[in-house]
Amino acid sequence: MAEKVSGGSRGKPIRCRAAVCRKPGEPLVIEEIVVAPPMPHEVRIRIIYTSLCHSDIVFWKMKDFPGIFPRILGHEAIGVVECVGEDVNEVSEGDTVIPTFMAECGECRDCKSTKSNLCSSSKLPFKVSPFMPRYGTSRFTDLNGETLYHFLCVSSFSEYTVIDIAHVTKIDSGIPLSKAAGLLGCGVSTGVGAAWRTANVEPGSTVAIFGLGSIGLAVAEGARLCGATRIIGVDVNQDKFEVGKKFGLTDFVNGANSENKSASEVIIEMTDGGADYCFECVGMASVVQEAYACCRKGWGKTIVLGVDKPGSQVSIPSASILCTGKSLMGVLFGGLKPKSDIPVLLNRYINKELQLDEFITHEVTFEDINKAFDLLIEGKCLRCVICMNDQ
Repeated sequence: MAEKVSGGSRGKPIRCRAAVCRKPGEPLVIEEIVVAPPMPHEVRIRIIYTSLCHSDIVFWKMKDFPGIFPRILGHEAIGVVECVGEDVNEVSEGDTVIPTFMAECGECRDCKSTKSNLCSSSKLPFKVSPFMPRYGTSRFTDLNGETLYHFLCVSSFSEYTVIDIAHVTKIDSGIPLSKAAGLLGCGVSTGVGAAWRTANVEPGSTVAIFGLGSIGLAVAEGARLCGATRIIGVDVNQDKFEVGKKFGLTDFVNGANSENKSASEVIIEMTDGGADYCFECVGMASVVQEAYACCRKGWGKTIVLGVDKPGSQVSIPSASILCTGKSLMGVLFGGLKPKSDIPVLLNRYINKELQLDEFITHEVTFEDINKAFDLLIEGKCLRCVICMNDQ
């Protein structure tokens, strides 16, 4: 029998509230669920703050697999460890943690290498699975005993969730628990990391960013921190330029109105040959091609961060690849290793170097979580923080 959370709930199923997505595209339903205790290498976490990312929207709408229902979405959050399973030594009850969709086991060849952030442990492959990564089972059921599926190994739209320890980063106890810190679980880390770790943007360089949502603006923030002197934003919404200036944007190109020229042609002209670094933050094959077209011959890098629909293909002439000396690559989580790089970014935030609070444009209560969906879909917010109620 599951019980309400109390001091004696450790190692037992507990009952709490979750925002359950039962059908694609329909409003989430706040209902009471049962959360199983953590298995070995897992922790159960009380979510304090969570936020909505475009990836949540994509999978909320998705009718075919890997879209699957009923499901608990959410993957950008900060919380406190309620209890731990066997063989967990990194964290203890009461620790503040940031969950991430990227794993870092710390033991495989890739985790030990500086060249990759893609954990290659056979038990922790990156995939959009509806289950816990090591066991292929769910820790969630509704009060009728029906399985509720996980999302990106986090499922933060629940007062309590169970997460594999490889997907959990401990936060120093001396750092105050902050709603903004939860943004490092996905969006801001992805953008800043892409400029910092993946592209290795050099001081004095020129950067072009296609798509000025929160990830694109986080790229701008990362490029600013790296010392780029010209940061060009490309978007169809002219208002994004004013928003982006606080994150370092110096120029703006309207992708929908460039006087009969493509955005890439405009950027090539204004930079006398193309940008040193281009970032695609939309998730469209055609935009990838535009970004690649306007990165500089000889050394230009194009980094793809946007999530396109399954099956989309990018078409680039082979001669362009051979003769221009450009590079094109994709990256998850900005190339960051969560357990080692998130603390670095958090310290830069504490030292007032990295902007995080500026990404939060709205806050709602857990009961109003569907308002967060409306705000993001309507383009009215960068990040909407969802404040979970005290237990």
